[in-house]
Amino acid sequence: MSINSSTAGANTASGGAVLILLGRILLSVMFILAGFGKLTAIGATAGWFGSIGLPAPTIVAVVVGLVELLGGIAILIGFQTRIAALVLAVFTLAATAIAHLDFADQIQVLMLQKNLGVTGGFLILAAVGAGALSVDAKRG
Repeated sequence: MSINSSTAGANTASGGAVLILLGRILLSVMFILAGFGKLTAIGATAGWFGSIGLPAPTIVAVVVGLVELLGGIAILIGFQTRIAALVLAVFTLAATAIAHLDFADQIQVLMLQKNLGVTGGFLILAAVGAGALSVDAKRG
């Protein structure tokens, strides 16, 4: 069964808009909190990034914190949602490849699985957009 654009639009204007909003809220919370945490503890974040071999760990900590915080806020309010969702999908896959591929550590395997699910959510959001309850919809 395929969904055409008129069906997708009808779903977005009805209860589907509420589900998309709830999905955006749930996806965004983790990134907003993680970004805020990194930006308010740059030294600790940079220390951990350095310990896993990332170059220029302080700069990377700031960039990562900003991507998470600003991307999460964009998803939450539904601003430039398709772009933000794609950026965060790629970011999540990159973070997974850098920090969550130790298959001997069950916590890292769980983080990998969680990140793949989150990436899937972002890809769906990139495909369907922010829905009717968003800044994107109001900007029209």
